[in-house]
Order: sequence, then C-alpha cells, then structure tokens
Amino acid sequence: MSASSAVPFSLAGKTALITGASRGIGLAIAQTFARAGANVVLNARKADVLAAAVEGIAAEGQQAKALAMNAGRVEDAPALIAAAVALFGGLDILVNNAAANPIYGPVELATPEIFAKIMGVNLHAPFELAKAARPHLAARGGGSIINMSSIGGRNPEPGLGIYSVSKAALLSLTQVLAKEWGADGITVNAICPGLIKTDFSSALWSNEKTMQHMLRQQPIQRIGEGDDIAAMALYLVSDAARFTTGATFTVDGGYLA
Repeated sequence: MSASSAVPFSLAGKTALITGASRGIGLAIAQTFARAGANVVLNARKADVLAAAVEGIAAEGQQAKALAMNAGRVEDAPALIAAAVALFGGLDILVNNAAANPIYGPVELATPEIFAKIMGVNLHAPFELAKAARPHLAARGGGSIINMSSIGGRNPEPGLGIYSVSKAALLSLTQVLAKEWGADGITVNAICPGLIKTDFSSALWSNEKTMQHMLRQQPIQRIGEGDDIAAMALYLVSDAARFTTGATFTVDGGYLA
C-alpha cells in the first residue's frame, strides 16, 4: 500500500466546494466530507438556511464556511469559484449538486423558458463551474469533480422528461471532461441517485402511489437517504478512487438493476 493510500478515505488538508449544500444530498455530502477531514464550502442561494447548515458542521468541530450565491447563474460561475478558493486558500474538490426542475408533467408543457432554465442550471452551470475550477485543481496537483446526475439520466421517468434530458447530457459531459482533463490529474465522475428522501424529490416520495410503484421495482425496499449518496461521493474524491474517472455510479437500491 502506497503512502497516499494508507488512509484511503481521509480528506485531511483538502478543500471541497459543494453546490446546493444547504439541505438534502448536498448537505449530507458536506457533512461527510467534513468528518473525513476536509475544509468544506457550502454553497446555496438562501443565506439563512445555509448558515444553519454550516453551524451544524462547526458544532462537530469541523471546518465549514458558507457561500451564499446562485450556482445556477452561468455568468457568475467564475466569481463563485474565486470566492470559494478565497475562503480556504485553494480548491481540491468540486461537487456540482445544485439542480432545478420547475415542472412535473408531460414534456409538451415545458415552455422555451422552462427548457432553458433546466438546461442552464443542470448542465451549463456545472460546465462553467468545472471550467473555472480546473486551474485551481491543477495547481494543487490535481483534484476531483463530481457531477450529480440522476437515474432519470439513464432511464427517464414520466413527468421528468426535460430534467432527465439534462441529466443524461451531464453524464456525457462527465466523460468529456474526464478524457480531456485527466492529464492534469483531475478525475471527473458522476453519481446517479435513485429515490432519495429530500425536499427536491418530494413530488415523488410524498405521492404514495408513485413511491409504491418505484419500490415495487427496487430490490432494497426503502427510500434512500442523503448519507447513501454521500458515502459514494466520499469514495470518489478520496485517494481510493485516484484511478477512477469518467465513470457513472448508480446508487438506487437496485431500481435500474
């Protein structure tokens, strides 16, 4: 075992930026990274909710700071990355977790404005954030990017058509960046969560009929938790995954098996 892998899941000395981190999957990832020793920058739009999330992590004795900016605003991506770098003096990890889905229903209900919104937040913004982060990751000898996709990106569900398209495109972007940035020591991977109990997915799990339909197709008979995704994220940004890039990891209780 090499020296770098003696403690394969330690993030000591690393700084991570997680977008959409005030609650749900993003918050679970931030908490897990902090417990693994990372300095974490939690990003979200609402400063008050974000402050409470940071206070919870700090109460455990870990390093966390808030960055209240809209990760979905493409034009603000360079400023967001610069602000994150300034908080701890560098950047090693970017988790593109923030997402939007302002519509639930048939695809023909999606107006041009809704289509542009979904693609902007779920695809274009992660791309611009990754581009802005790249020189900072490379300056530290490499780093890790995780793009949070969805099982909808692999197998679209009714009512989530355009969202699913955006998440499928994000999987392709993950492979493109992995191929082009590997020489910089940067790994780029994607996670496809299944049904996870978060506010974002409440339209699914709060509907008993929809939830039971999904659970009937799922070998593990329970709804997922944020920690289920955070554990996979920790692997992907740790030294244990230093030879893993361009890959998609589905964490869905076996729903797509």
